[in-house]
Amino acid sequence: MCGPRSPNLTRLPPHALVRDLPLGKSTSEPSAPQGCPSPYYLCVLRAVFFDFGGVILSSPFDAFNHYESEHGLPLNFIRSVNSVNHHENAWARLERSDISPAQFNDIFAFESEALGHRIPGAEILALLHGELRPDMVHALDVIKASGLILACLTNNVLTQQVAATDPIERARQQELQAVLARFDAVIESSKVGVRKPEPRFYEIACETVDVQPNECVFLDDLGINLKPAAQMGMITIKVTSAEQALTELSQILSLSLS
Repeated sequence: MCGPRSPNLTRLPPHALVRDLPLGKSTSEPSAPQGCPSPYYLCVLRAVFFDFGGVILSSPFDAFNHYESEHGLPLNFIRSVNSVNHHENAWARLERSDISPAQFNDIFAFESEALGHRIPGAEILALLHGELRPDMVHALDVIKASGLILACLTNNVLTQQVAATDPIERARQQELQAVLARFDAVIESSKVGVRKPEPRFYEIACETVDVQPNECVFLDDLGINLKPAAQMGMITIKVTSAEQALTELSQILSLSLS
């Protein structure tokens, strides 16, 4: 249940109270945040959780679709492979560090071939190169300055980070590290051994920054990742574009994020 349960209410910034949303507004309306029953103007918010790829970075799904077009594959075929047995398939196991990238290469090829088109997993990993969304980075700065807690919740792959020799790629690495440094905590599936949408992942995130689920807003581009967070009590925003997400988040936080 949502409600002012935080013992540190007096030190919260004023906008941390979601006070501008109408009493009794139904959360079933498309524009209403999930995870907080009416009247949700009473929710005390202390933290904002962001997914990384597809939220702070542009979505890898665009790169997947481009690959499919270039190789004569059905639209969204790669996503369909990842959706089969989604808790135990190659992608899930790699994000929990249960298998190595080399093993992923072979297992994903087997799984995709079983669905009609063989794709080496290494080619999929090469597509995970999104671009930073400047509006989202600016929003991080505004939220951090307001005193709210920031955490990044990401399903990722454990890799050995090697400093790039190419100046452009090195600058990109430094830019990404500077963005990640804005967060009070970064929760990575490859390091904690569980992944979204497993409930334990969200519990670890809350424990790490010492908040309750109903004190959090969570942004992700996948509905499957938002559902358990909402069931735990978080207010959730499904990101379809930076503009849409920041408009909703601005309303919830009573902050100008544009």
